[in-house]
Amino acid sequence: MSFHNSDRKFQSKKGKSFPGQTVHSGGPFAQAIAGALRQEFGGGPSAVKTIARLTDANERAARNWLEGKNGPNGEYLVRLMRHSDVILKTLLVLADRSDLVLATKLDGLRLHLAEAIAAIDEARSQ
Repeated sequence: MSFHNSDRKFQSKKGKSFPGQTVHSGGPFAQAIAGALRQEFGGGPSAVKTIARLTDANERAARNWLEGKNGPNGEYLVRLMRHSDVILKTLLVLADRSDLVLATKLDGLRLHLAEAIAAIDEARSQ
């Protein structure tokens, strides 16, 4: 079946939306994830490619997440959390679990402290 010029287009060129909605507006979740992604990966085309590669998602979906048009579903969100502490902390804040945000910071500090102690011990032995 071929399409004719008089056929309806699949996507409106004028950006129409349902009443009460603004065009391309993601909710607070999508905006929070977009901010965290920009903080972690930047905002350019290479960031889109990196996010798509890490999550095995389509580049268009990754671009929509980065622009805050919509947020990732649960599967992609878990994949993002595996690679980004910023995403994990953002989700914990959104879930009002500030106590767990503090716990993740303490684990990170413990790791840095252990690395510093190992570097001191190595410097002493030389």
